[in-house]
Order: sequence, then C-alpha cells, then structure tokens
Amino acid sequence: MLEIIDVYKTFNPGTVNEKKALNGVNLKLNDGDFCTVIGGNGAGKSTTLNAIAGVWPVDSGAILIDGEDISALPEHKRAPYLGRVFQDPMTGTVADMEIIENLAIAARRGQKRGLSWGVKKSEREEYRELLKQFELGLEDRMSSKVGLLSGGQRQAITLLMATIKRPKLLLLDEHTAALDPKTAAKVLELSDKIIEENNLTALMVTHNMKDAITHGNRLIMMSDGKIVLDISGEEKKKLTVEILLQKFEKASGSTIDNDRMLLGD
Repeated sequence: MLEIIDVYKTFNPGTVNEKKALNGVNLKLNDGDFCTVIGGNGAGKSTTLNAIAGVWPVDSGAILIDGEDISALPEHKRAPYLGRVFQDPMTGTVADMEIIENLAIAARRGQKRGLSWGVKKSEREEYRELLKQFELGLEDRMSSKVGLLSGGQRQAITLLMATIKRPKLLLLDEHTAALDPKTAAKVLELSDKIIEENNLTALMVTHNMKDAITHGNRLIMMSDGKIVLDISGEEKKKLTVEILLQKFEKASGSTIDNDRMLLGD
C-alpha cells in the first residue's frame, strides 16, 4: 500500500543551516499494516510523513501509494489517498463550524460541490452513530462549535474526519502528544478500533516507546534520517523498552538521550 524507495531530503543545502533530514529512506507497508515510527528529535520521523503527504518535494527517490507513483503530485492532489491527524488538536478542523459541519466537509472530500449544500437526515444519523462509539458525549453535541471542545474531543473529531472516507493510508503524526495521559490513552484506543474495523494501512509517529511497542503490528526506528530497525510479528509482540533500547544501540552505534522517549511521558 505504501512504498518509499531511497528517499533523500536536505533542507537549506549549501548553507550553514544545511540539514540532511532524510538519508536514503526505504520502507514498504503492506495493505492493513499498522506501523509505529519512533526515534529521537531530528531522526526524520515527521519529515518522512511530510514527504508522503507532499508538504514539499523530495530531492530524490520515489513514493508510491497502492502502486501509483505520487512523488511528483502536489499536496492537494495526494489528499484523496491520505488521512492525516496532526499533533496540534487545533489543526485539521474548522473551529467556528459545528461538529456535524466538519464531518460533512470531510465526507465530501474529493466530490464536486454545488450550490445546495446541507446535511441530510441520513448523514446526521450516520454521524451520530460514529460519534457514539467515542463515548465522549459528542453525539449529543453535534451542533456545538468545534472550537469549544476539549483537546481530546477535538482530536477524536479529527481522527473521525481523517478516516470517514477510508483513506488508502492514514498518517498519525504524534497525534496524542499534546493530550493528558488519560485522554491520550482514549484517543489511541479509538485509533486502534478505527484502523482495525476499517482494515486501514497506518503509519503512526510517536515519541513514546511504550506506545510504539503496544500499538500496531510493526515498529520502525529512525536515526539520522534513515530506518535503523524494522520489527514485526512475534518479535514485536515480545518487545520491551529495554530490549528495544538494546536493539537500537546495536543497530545505530549510539544511545538514546531523549527523555520523552525513555520516560514515555
């Protein structure tokens, strides 16, 4: 479903601020894979997601989704293939529009829009059922402005908006980092549920080693702009933070000095 082939990206080349962000990234995700991505600051995690989303062009290499080379497509033309949830709960929704209006916009992504725009009764019932699964009381607040919601509620809405059209690939970019631990756990639980029920292919960037181990069927670890570990199947099920640290040190030749990763906060 996703294939990244020898991708390189350098920011500010030829200047004192030159930064090699991606240094020959190769990754292949099969249909239905839920892959977590971990690594220290500057490892290339979010840069990889931005490369897939087309936020900027890569220097070299190719990115394929479902066998189609999207490397040359601008960001807006990749949108039909992708669903994305960002770290900031304020991103991905329209604050001064109602919950139901935000969901309707997401459901109409890629469709031609005429002058008669409104939410049908059947859609309202569908959204109500979808919101009910969150157990956050949002199904009774569909006319509330999204800007009035808590961070966790807003992130739940964004997650639903990103998956309502069943994208070929779901990108989760540290989507629980700005939430308190209890809310973060709830949003991760919802992510697992939506990905499993819709058989989505997903890539989840996280700083939290425990979350990276607990969620998904595959884990990759990045360092210095490339993938240094790729763990799946039974090996991933047996992982602990201690074992992962040992594997990382052996693969990269360095130790992790990132407190957020080690403490799992």
